[in-house]
Amino acid sequence: MSSFTLADLEQIVAARAKASPEESWTARLIAAGPERAAKKLGEEAVEAVIAAVKGDRDELIAESADLLYHLLVVLLSRDVALHDVMSQLEARTVRSGLAEKAARPG
Repeated sequence: MSSFTLADLEQIVAARAKASPEESWTARLIAAGPERAAKKLGEEAVEAVIAAVKGDRDELIAESADLLYHLLVVLLSRDVALHDVMSQLEARTVRSGLAEKAARPG
């Protein structure tokens, strides 16, 4: 099992975002604005869904990695820390998913 974490990836994304857009895909996405990064995130989400439906394990792993990476780029582009997302997830674990969903407004 890998000891690599999403927090590690968040740090790498933040460092690469400071590079030249000619040298870094991350910097290029950040320079293009949050809308471009969000579009890429959506594309990767669709690709992960297709891999899951096809039952292609290797493709699902690869697309999931792309999805997580692009999510972190979007979060960075909107100044949202992974810690804030993880805190939200942690708060949701105090009750079952069904109870949590039922308590959401709307």
